Amino acid sequence: MDRATFACSTAFFRDYSSSSQGAFCLPGGHVDFIEKVESFTYSDFFRDYLIPNHPCVFSAKFTEDWGSRRNWVTWDGKPNFDHLLQKFGEAVVPVANCDVKEYNSNPKEQLPFKEYVKYWKEYIKNDYRSSRGCLYLKDWHLSRAFPEQDVYTTPVYFSSDWLNEYWDAIAVDDYRFVYMGPKGSWTPFHADVFRSYSWSANICGRKKWLLYPAGQEEYLKDRHGNLPFDVTAPSLQDRSVYPRYNQSQPPVEIVQEAGEIVFIPSGWHHQVYNLEDTISINHNWVNGCNVAIMWCFLQDELAAVQREINEWKDPMDDWHLQCQLIMKSCTGIDYKEFYNFLKVIAENRISVLENGLDDEALAKNTPKAAISTLGMLHAVFDLKRTVKVLTSLSANEDFKKLDLTSLSPPPEALLHHLKAAIDTALL
Repeated sequence: MDRATFACSTAFFRDYSSSSQGAFCLPGGHVDFIEKVESFTYSDFFRDYLIPNHPCVFSAKFTEDWGSRRNWVTWDGKPNFDHLLQKFGEAVVPVANCDVKEYNSNPKEQLPFKEYVKYWKEYIKNDYRSSRGCLYLKDWHLSRAFPEQDVYTTPVYFSSDWLNEYWDAIAVDDYRFVYMGPKGSWTPFHADVFRSYSWSANICGRKKWLLYPAGQEEYLKDRHGNLPFDVTAPSLQDRSVYPRYNQSQPPVEIVQEAGEIVFIPSGWHHQVYNLEDTISINHNWVNGCNVAIMWCFLQDELAAVQREINEWKDPMDDWHLQCQLIMKSCTGIDYKEFYNFLKVIAENRISVLENGLDDEALAKNTPKAAISTLGMLHAVFDLKRTVKVLTSLSANEDFKKLDLTSLSPPPEALLHHLKAAIDTALL
């Protein structure tokens, strides 16, 4: 962050460190388009989009230097199948069938990438029809599988990324994905993992997004409380099935062109269509601006599990532990891991505040280097938000019923360290 941007951001982090975040309704469904790289700062994004939870679209100028934009696309804007096969032909990739509904998503299978490309070429040749259905390569962890490839660089606006910082640290998973699909492939109605933010960059092709601000999904539920699979289905007009549909606002609609990046706010449900043969890069991420939303989501998920197995509460000695296990199987995290998530994020920032980084460390693409780049006040902002959520977690009755002896340091000690680091940094 340059000196002017850092100075400008000082007021933002102070002003917003105690603000709350809730659902945001856009007047008239307007979504801002960010045209120029040189005149749009991290502080602009923090103030105008992260904190108010407001979507926006970045122009293709923000991705024009990416290796994937140069090499994965033909001269006429189509997927460069020859190049992709040369680089990734032997990989095994997850593929969903868009023509089949399985619960509230599409069933997936693992296919060799070269087989998927062969299918895709034949699908195009056959006027976008196939007896196999419309297959969509989704949630491919390409960056983790091919770290040496020059694919893209995460824009600074999305660099405060706690999800990938944590999962990289424990070397288990990540939330960085590549999507590739033919015209007509789509993703059913959903909100992103942990109610995280997401950003999605089109390498080639076009997408149509239907976005519903957080809270609007309540009006789209059927009389049993279930969300629709396809938010455009005519059945939503049936008031006997969807009694509150007429109270919902129309979706915010975005048509995303090649090279553009869409920022999806935390907790916004959406449905996405590929209008052409399309390749995109997508990240889910959480940071100090929306970690409280993640914590609320986890509490809601646990409450839902507890309702489902409430009849077993008395005869089951470890009922609270079983609820945590079921929640983790459904969401990917439980309360104790959420504590460890907060701990890793907090300790990385404390380390930067207390010890700084040398020039060699700053030159490397590490979480601590990213923290340092965003500045001391951003680290303090992160710690203040962590303190709020950690305080709530520590006081939570379901958390206190777990065996917490394995947590190191104990929550009280970590909170004390956090508050001391904040006080010292602000002296």
